[in-house]
Amino acid sequence: MEFFASCPTGFEDALADELNALGLAQVRKLKGRVSFTGQVIDGERACLWSRLASRILVVIDRFDARDADALYAGTREVAWEEILAEGATIAVTARGTNDNLRNTRFSALRVKDAICDHMLEATGARPNVDTENPDARIALSIRNDRASLHLDLSGDALFRRLPREATHGDATHHVLRPDYAALALAQGGWSALCAETPGENEGTESAAPLVFVDACCAGGGLVLEATQQLLDRAPGLLREHWGFMGWRLHDEQTWDALLDEADGRAERASDRCCRIIATDVDATAVSATQRVLAAAGLSQYVATMPPNAQKIVAKLGIRRSPLPARGMVVADTTDIVPTDTSRALKLLDNVTRDELLEHLPCVVLARDTIVCRSLGLSPARTLAIKPNNEDASLMYFDPATRGQTEEADADQATVEVGDGVRIPVLIPESDQFAARLRKVAKQRRRWAAREGFTCYRVYDADLPDYAAAIDLYEGAPDTPGRWLVVAEYAAPKSVDPELAQARMMDILAIAPAVLDVPANHVATRARTRSRGGSQYAQGPRGKKGSKGASAPKRDMLNDPTLPNIQEGGLTFTVNFDDYLDTGIFLDHRVTRGLVREHAKKARWFLNLFAYTGTATCYAADAGVEETVTVDLSNTYLDWAERNMRQNGFTGSNHHFVRDDVLAWIRDQRQTDNRWDLIFCDPPTFSNSSKMGRRTWDVQRDHVDLIVGISRLLTREGEAIFSCNLRTFKPDTEALARAGVVLTDITEQTIPEDFSRNKRIHHCYIVKRYRIEDAMRLAGMDDAAISARQAELREHERDHGRAGSSEK
Repeated sequence: MEFFASCPTGFEDALADELNALGLAQVRKLKGRVSFTGQVIDGERACLWSRLASRILVVIDRFDARDADALYAGTREVAWEEILAEGATIAVTARGTNDNLRNTRFSALRVKDAICDHMLEATGARPNVDTENPDARIALSIRNDRASLHLDLSGDALFRRLPREATHGDATHHVLRPDYAALALAQGGWSALCAETPGENEGTESAAPLVFVDACCAGGGLVLEATQQLLDRAPGLLREHWGFMGWRLHDEQTWDALLDEADGRAERASDRCCRIIATDVDATAVSATQRVLAAAGLSQYVATMPPNAQKIVAKLGIRRSPLPARGMVVADTTDIVPTDTSRALKLLDNVTRDELLEHLPCVVLARDTIVCRSLGLSPARTLAIKPNNEDASLMYFDPATRGQTEEADADQATVEVGDGVRIPVLIPESDQFAARLRKVAKQRRRWAAREGFTCYRVYDADLPDYAAAIDLYEGAPDTPGRWLVVAEYAAPKSVDPELAQARMMDILAIAPAVLDVPANHVATRARTRSRGGSQYAQGPRGKKGSKGASAPKRDMLNDPTLPNIQEGGLTFTVNFDDYLDTGIFLDHRVTRGLVREHAKKARWFLNLFAYTGTATCYAADAGVEETVTVDLSNTYLDWAERNMRQNGFTGSNHHFVRDDVLAWIRDQRQTDNRWDLIFCDPPTFSNSSKMGRRTWDVQRDHVDLIVGISRLLTREGEAIFSCNLRTFKPDTEALARAGVVLTDITEQTIPEDFSRNKRIHHCYIVKRYRIEDAMRLAGMDDAAISARQAELREHERDHGRAGSSEK
């Protein structure tokens, strides 16, 4: 019989070695799979023991299938009554196309029909179809004009073997998929090392100690797989349902013998002597690992430790051994947040440099090659892999190369962060950034104290090579603490990506040390040009990716865990985890003060594209009688209501409206509702599905928006309009033709801490005038004014009186 073991790209070499170790015959590497030959027991042995295969399939038949009729005929000729177990339910999957068979679903249906028709003719009964949990899953593969039929012996994918708690627990820490974990361990020969390890009663005094250190345990995937391999537990031992149970050739006695053999191996390996330690700079990752190990019943075999290299080595208990330790050091940095990267790599470096561990191989999973710079080593081999469908590298570091870089490593760069304290960095030139940050931080601190600000921008790409913005947030008395938001500006394509990331890692190491902020209170952002999406983009927590499923949405109205900050005598809730922005735009600090001043002579205030309602709070604090806050997002309306409530502004005179702002303006123009003061700060661009088919572009659409706003003003009313498009240019003539005049107040609204970026936003006072006056104020000549007046007269003749009095 011919079998195939499918696998992700990059696994083929390791999978072939594994299948050879299982004693399988004629093992041959192909792309994305490895073939072998054998009997029924060999296919089932591969199912039970393979840690690297995704599925095990047995070849049923191959035949020409240039079109649907040939596919049906070839399938029907197969003796399915000799393949399918009596009463087995079936399902058919298909992959591949040719000129005539272009739809895989159709191809699967033709194969299903052929199987059912054959079975009806041969046995008098058609098999039932169960697409969810079939007893037998037939896999069709089409390549050019040839079709191959296989029976999937696995049932569910073989890598689906994690404890339930690992896949339904903490959403912030993914557990590395077991086959990827097994591939990493295979690079260091862990399975072979385990097989050579004696038990407690087998004379361990003369054996070299076996150790395994997971220096960045993330969700526990690597240490879980390492422990199971140490205990020689067959990865399929606890699985209850298999695809081969629908195979007529399956024999229960043979399978029971395989299970008994696996039980025996596990029993003999149960007392193997090994020290396994897991640690991480993120304490929540260690907790997640502990939960996963407990769910698998393996907690007693693994020691979890704080991230201290000396304590880890001491815990290993290998200083008294006459022989050097065997084993490996591993780290899964694919799950790590940017703020922890520098500390994590430093921990890994310290562990691998310890004199008792420096001779051990090190295997690292990483999204990039920054780990090479940190360790001062080049990997002996690298595999390109895609865990969670995201590009990553699996790097094997040979300890033999360590000596080649020791001399260079002895001069590892450090920088001073204050009071004589120095910390290691990846790039020596980062001492310039550290010096610059110390200087500007001191200046900003004095300025903020003088002005009474507790949240402000400390650094804004003062050094072009260190292109990031750093904002400091001081918590309100009820939520004390200090936080940093570090936003990395996208580097030009001409800059080496690895060098840019190394600089960013140094920024993240230096900034909290200089500014006295705990490392776990540092949030990172990547600033790039917006290409669409909702009004306000989600940040790390709201994104699916390397950390698994999206975290649950917060209750922004009542969540007690969010910190508060203070500004202008008011209190605002901020969120550093879930969104690109924190809940308050620091560059609008002066603008909010301007809203308060203008609101002192207003009765009715309207906030459009209101975000978290900070401007509404300022207006309410000025004493307006009524506020209306409009936004498309329920989340931000809840946030705005929370901000209003905690500042004491509650009651029926404060309204929160969820609506598409542009549609809402059109509706309000048909009513008598008017406002003395309107604040509008629209997004640069949006294609939110909540807006229907329409998109929003502030440069393209601002005239309609501002004209609409002007029609909602009282006779003496005014609006404050702001936007963040750096290249924004208002169409003053088009606005003037509608009787609207903008006064540019941008310069006076740029705070001192944003003075390096004069185009951080644009801001205008909006007023409505008679059309003739507006056009003169806009510098338009008499001819243009006359032409516009003629247009209005013609419009009145055709549509009735409107013109300057239109709503």
